[in-house]
Amino acid sequence: MNRFTLTFSWMAIAAALLAPAYSYAQVSCTREGLQAATDLYLAAQTKGDITGLPLAKGLGYVENFKVMNINDGLIKTAMKIDHERSLLDTATCQTFTEVIVSDKANPYVLGTRLRVNHGLIAEIEMLWTTTGYWGFNADNYLKYSSSEDWDIIPAAKRDTRSTLVAAANAYLDAFLEGKGDLVPWGYPCNRTEGGMHTGKGTPEDSCQVGVPSGVNIANRHFVVDETIGAVVAFCTFGAGSANGGGSGAPDTHLFRVENGKLRYVHTLTHLLQANGPGRGGRGRGQGAPGN
Repeated sequence: MNRFTLTFSWMAIAAALLAPAYSYAQVSCTREGLQAATDLYLAAQTKGDITGLPLAKGLGYVENFKVMNINDGLIKTAMKIDHERSLLDTATCQTFTEVIVSDKANPYVLGTRLRVNHGLIAEIEMLWTTTGYWGFNADNYLKYSSSEDWDIIPAAKRDTRSTLVAAANAYLDAFLEGKGDLVPWGYPCNRTEGGMHTGKGTPEDSCQVGVPSGVNIANRHFVVDETIGAVVAFCTFGAGSANGGGSGAPDTHLFRVENGKLRYVHTLTHLLQANGPGRGGRGRGQGAPGN
């Protein structure tokens, strides 16, 4: 082995030792691999720089139910993230991350879904709300979300995937059918909607208050994490077009379920407050969407 070969070998070893902690090879459909993808997304959103993301060729990028070029997306806006919570769905190789940014100049609450395929991120779907959108208050959202217990549930006490999805569907179906008796209401249960909040910290707190009827919550797709008893539905509040104002406003409903019963509900709706019910717009349907 000549001096050049020896020097090159040592350089290669040194480069491997100095490689970043996260590599694209770590992204996979295991919990650890999905957590790695989530961490890479959070780093990208913090910097407003997507160069560190292992993006698949033909990446699908969606904001508020609209397909767009990722280079024009909100993901390229740098944000100081104050709180985040993630679901890791190993069955469908997806993640969901709730992101709260309380910056006074540019506050946001985001719901971001990733789908991983063979170690690469194949889809990014984001729903965002900010000042002027339905019920928005980032400070309130941060206050309530960060104080809740979404810890890992012991394996013996976890609900099944089908139980979690059924609970979410029962809640969303009640908006159209008015059959609240079919929803697995838990007590206490608190709902945070854009920043508006139900509950007063009592054992009787309920998520049943203020649920309207006659609204078809359509276009549902789910991310489920049995480990923390959580399920999120991306949907439209109304069966109309997602571009048609309140008749099909892009929406996420995030649920924490314990022992088969609802414990927390978080909702984000990409609907301008000016277009909400009673404000001259078509709104979200009959009655207020929440409180």
